[in-house]
Amino acid sequence: VPYFSWKYSHRRHHSNTGSLEKDEVFVPKPKAQLPWYSGYLNNPLGRFLTMLVTLTLGWPLYLAFNVSGHHYDRFASHFDPYGPIYSDRERLQIFVSDAGVLGMGCLLLQLARAWSLGWVARVYGAPLLVVNGFLVLITYLQHTHPALPHYDKSEWDWLRGALATVDRDYGVLNRVFHNITDTHVAHHLFSTMPHYHAMEATRAVRPILGEYYQFDGTPVYKAMWREAKECLYVEPDEGTKGGSGGGVFWYRNKF
Repeated sequence: VPYFSWKYSHRRHHSNTGSLEKDEVFVPKPKAQLPWYSGYLNNPLGRFLTMLVTLTLGWPLYLAFNVSGHHYDRFASHFDPYGPIYSDRERLQIFVSDAGVLGMGCLLLQLARAWSLGWVARVYGAPLLVVNGFLVLITYLQHTHPALPHYDKSEWDWLRGALATVDRDYGVLNRVFHNITDTHVAHHLFSTMPHYHAMEATRAVRPILGEYYQFDGTPVYKAMWREAKECLYVEPDEGTKGGSGGGVFWYRNKF
């Protein structure tokens, strides 16, 4: 992971969560902006292949090519210090992150020469795939749910965006993942809070938020399939300000 590169883009995600114009990751598209082949993937086989690619290649594709990220007018990459993701004062640290990734790549190359490419793939590559897969799955399910709205600039504000996230239950894995899975709402409300206070904070804010607190205890494998089926694009809520022209947007799946 390019440390500073993701640090800055993730900070912008926290500053703009739920905004269709400014959020940095898992930004849903209106139906009219979907690629032409989307309708052909709206079936069990298509969903399976989409999720397979997302869980295996989604993280490196996001870092390298900004796939599923904020739309920029030109090429954007977490490895490009002069790309549109970063401001001038951040560019030096992007070079530092790139140097770290390059250094790790050189180390892996030396290990492959000493122990074989297969050994590196087993000891480093396979665990990395698992970590990347869970990272994408967890963040996808935290920000993708039929009950989560997105907003355009006429309706968005920071608090609305922070509450447009959902806590999930991963069973015993909640503890393994330091409860990032079931305390994500609190994480967005208090993003500088140490993770070891997240459970305490969640218990405190849950009764205060009431119906505005989102939790879904659906088993993860069922939730993943449901969201892949139902959350394909967003359309405006006809009952909100602006009608079909904007405002509050909800996930839809009809082609």
